[in-house]
Amino acid sequence: MTKIGILSDIHATPAPVAEALAIFKKQNVSLVLCAGDIAGYGSGLEETIELLIENNCQSISGNHDEWYLRDSTDAENSANKYLSELPSVREFYMENKNIYMVHASPPDSSLDGMKMLDENGHILSAEKSYWTQQLADFKPEVLIVGHTHQVFAENIGNTFVINPGSTCFNHSCVILELPSLSVSIFPLSGKSIHKTWNWGMYYSKGKS
Repeated sequence: MTKIGILSDIHATPAPVAEALAIFKKQNVSLVLCAGDIAGYGSGLEETIELLIENNCQSISGNHDEWYLRDSTDAENSANKYLSELPSVREFYMENKNIYMVHASPPDSSLDGMKMLDENGHILSAEKSYWTQQLADFKPEVLIVGHTHQVFAENIGNTFVINPGSTCFNHSCVILELPSLSVSIFPLSGKSIHKTWNWGMYYSKGKS
């Protein structure tokens, strides 16, 4: 049995990240993953990155990270160096499972997010059908995404798709257990988990 701790869309807000990492340590996870959007919204980017580095978190780049690098005027600061070295995708094998992590959707999109839930956190059948078709030729058994600020773990076609939600907006993190593919969702910041955050804004503007 192997446990993987999963974060996403942490948006330069270190407190919930530190809380999630403490949960992962208590639960004896073997690996910590972050599905992108380390930058954006919050003001604690360097502290957030330090937490990821200290906990050997394997991260990928999200759209906010790309925008931060595009707009930054200080190429030599530590945040720039960290974010500029992040890949857009990570793929690996654990417990005979092929795991693929991308910020929005495969193969390497940081913007075409999987909007699986309605404003009440229920699966949208039309979206599930759409993504079942999109993933028809996708080989990995497990797909980890972020971007849409939604919390779900759902079998979509032959793929088990996990979005841990945003640590600061959905107040959530996830532990994936292998090889059973069981998922535990943990609340953060003393708040209830919001399965769908700012649904109206996302659907009207297509941006998160």
